[in-house]
Amino acid sequence: MSAEQNNQRFQLENVFNVKGRVALVTGGGSGIGLMATQALAVNGATVYITGRTGEKLDRVTELYGKNIPGQIIPLTSDVTSKDSIAQLVKEIESKEKALHILINNAGISSNPGNTDAEDPKQLQQELFQDSISTFAEWESVYRTNVTQAFFTTAAFLPLLQKGTDLDHGWSSTVINITSISGIVKTSQHHFAYNASKAAAIHLSTMLAHEIASSGLKIRVNNIAPGVFPSEMTAKSSDENQKSALPKEKYEQKVPANRPGKDEDMAGAVLFAAANQYLNGQTVVVDGGYVLAAGTV
Repeated sequence: MSAEQNNQRFQLENVFNVKGRVALVTGGGSGIGLMATQALAVNGATVYITGRTGEKLDRVTELYGKNIPGQIIPLTSDVTSKDSIAQLVKEIESKEKALHILINNAGISSNPGNTDAEDPKQLQQELFQDSISTFAEWESVYRTNVTQAFFTTAAFLPLLQKGTDLDHGWSSTVINITSISGIVKTSQHHFAYNASKAAAIHLSTMLAHEIASSGLKIRVNNIAPGVFPSEMTAKSSDENQKSALPKEKYEQKVPANRPGKDEDMAGAVLFAAANQYLNGQTVVVDGGYVLAAGTV
């Protein structure tokens, strides 16, 4: 190989190449899921997006699926149901020979609770007696943030392995979107959500280990974002299905002095998808929040 040919391997379109890959992004209609969808589709991937609301998915295709090297294809699905996941596998199997990238992004938050009380009876009231803190809420949060990632990954293993088998030099990848809320020691006033994200991070590690131990060439990593604009953090989205957060609100809370941008997440997604030597890792993209806040 000549020096000129060797140099070409370092070009961005080769280092972060996802052209021609087939991807699935759960919860791809807004927020981080939409950021991941755009990052892949704009760079030549065929991206299937899922969610419970077909109108939202169709809107993404209409807005962001035109005049790009890749494609965005909507598929309505509920990934908290095994039957729905199984149907999703059948639909993609009927259209594609393989799946190269699975991004488990779907997630929900939990009700906030006051953890600042210093009197034991008052803290008991806030954490136990309060009607918004229930077993049902914890189960719902875990079902969406943890359990669905396990079952969706398991269901797509054959298609993911085909992606590795059919493309020399490529190993298919699962990227779980977790959160720095699963790393920091504070509850951030929502125990259920933070506990579920910690579980999702450990689930990613276990899946990476067990899949590799089974001899499959499928990488599993997770991206742990800090504060990014989404319907979860901003409580709404605009007509372009994009959310916004005020920069000044985070100037004293994050070393970066701002919330995350779409491009910040796009870079992380392309890195995790394309880097063939990355496996079993947590990629923290948080503007330095964990550095400032401390960890467990």
